[in-house]
Amino acid sequence: MVLAAGLGTRMRPLTDKLPKPLVKVAGRALIDHVLDRLAEAGVVRAVVNVHHFAQQMQQHLAHRRYPQVVISDERGLLLGTGGGVRKALPELGDAPFFHINSDTIWIDGSRPNLMRLADTFDTAAMDALLLLAPTTGSVGYAGRGDFTMAPDGRLRQRAEHEVAPFVFAGAAILSPALFRNAPTGEFPLGALFGHAAQARRLYGLRLEGRWMHIGSPEAIAAAEAVIRAGTS
Repeated sequence: MVLAAGLGTRMRPLTDKLPKPLVKVAGRALIDHVLDRLAEAGVVRAVVNVHHFAQQMQQHLAHRRYPQVVISDERGLLLGTGGGVRKALPELGDAPFFHINSDTIWIDGSRPNLMRLADTFDTAAMDALLLLAPTTGSVGYAGRGDFTMAPDGRLRQRAEHEVAPFVFAGAAILSPALFRNAPTGEFPLGALFGHAAQARRLYGLRLEGRWMHIGSPEAIAAAEAVIRAGTS
């Protein structure tokens, strides 16, 4: 599941005329960076939701051959990070699936992080396994973090006035069970992460490599510099 329906308001003025997933970083659209990662991990079918400049997204994705792209159309109503996945569940099937934001970029370490997620996920113990980046050392990120992580990988969400050492890097493996009692309509995925944490079924995996937060036009140049250094 690739989330690509957001309005990209923090990326304005670039997103005044195109959707954020089509903003280019290092010569490629953000969503192509993501789909390439999924293809490298062996994913053969990806569900991509669309809303903002949906026609542009569909035209761009029509050229993809691997993975095969299935569109989940949210032009009628933007459903948020949680509602968008819930709507797409019939296309995703009954097994755990990769979940990835269309604007997340990282440089892998010695082993691809998506493969590490797949090897670590335990259906019996987990409803969600999140890829986490350290707040220090991540490119373009200056927030207060999202989670603290126990030695066994179990996660606790940051309280309002806390500072947490890890930020959600925008990639995960989710079980359909996470959505068992999910509401209909628009809602954030973070609410379901909270329920999973309370049930002790929310886990994290520390990213190996370097994560880049593409949150503004100014962040693009910083990310491109890191990509150039990592591939030179």
